[in-house]
Amino acid sequence: MNAAVTELFMAVCRAEVMALKPGNVHVHAAGHGMTVEDFLLSAEVAAPEIARAHAPVGQRILRAVQATRAAVGCNTNLGILLLCAPLARAAEMPVERSLRDRVGDVLAALTVNDAEAAFAAIRLASPGGLGQTTEHDVAGPATVTLREAMAAARSRDRIAAQYADGYRDVFDIGVACARSLTDADAVSLAEAVFLDFLTAFPDSHILRKHCEMLAAAVLAEAREVRRQVAESSSAALRREHLFVFDARLKWQGINPGTSADLTVASLFAHLLETREENHTGTRA
Repeated sequence: MNAAVTELFMAVCRAEVMALKPGNVHVHAAGHGMTVEDFLLSAEVAAPEIARAHAPVGQRILRAVQATRAAVGCNTNLGILLLCAPLARAAEMPVERSLRDRVGDVLAALTVNDAEAAFAAIRLASPGGLGQTTEHDVAGPATVTLREAMAAARSRDRIAAQYADGYRDVFDIGVACARSLTDADAVSLAEAVFLDFLTAFPDSHILRKHCEMLAAAVLAEAREVRRQVAESSSAALRREHLFVFDARLKWQGINPGTSADLTVASLFAHLLETREENHTGTRA
């Protein structure tokens, strides 16, 4: 187990649940039948598996989901684990190249065995709205690499798209946002990154569980709320806009979970990069 990577993973998971993320579980309001304690415990038991040194990506995902399921009995973190396992594996590689380049190498090296393990993890987590597909269905055996399977799902799942596109959204949206806020604390970073994702594109968790029309409506509303927040004259008023939006989404049973998962992955990548820069004295 890589102790530093374990601690960074737990740190970003803690920051994410401390952040006011409309529609998502956080310390200000539980929701969707889950509590903050569920997420904190999930992070604690999953972290050693995500950071397990030299373990294949698929095994990291499966073992972390198994640990989570045993601890809390529900799916709190599948998207987080799918996104963070390749980042943790890339962090073990020599730092002569950027973390983003090393993630690309990890994705290119994924195997059918990785897909088989990830499929088992997805079946165990049983995420809402999963349904069935005609190509590379997780209910059946894996016949292609994990990256190929994810590429087939990229149009309907933003997490899958990261595997296909070399974590483009994570680095170009999430990490870029975190880097721009040099004086912000971890919780403020999580809130800013989450809003960037929530207003960038329709959340694919909403798409999967509900419909395209609702996902588009939430995107439009999120952009309006963000405008109101930006124009607010005080921190209290800014948070009031977010609280009202949060309550409305939860009352409707709407959870922009993909935006939250991408937030955790982005903060994880950002902290991994920062750690490497501090050790080498250079910026990747």
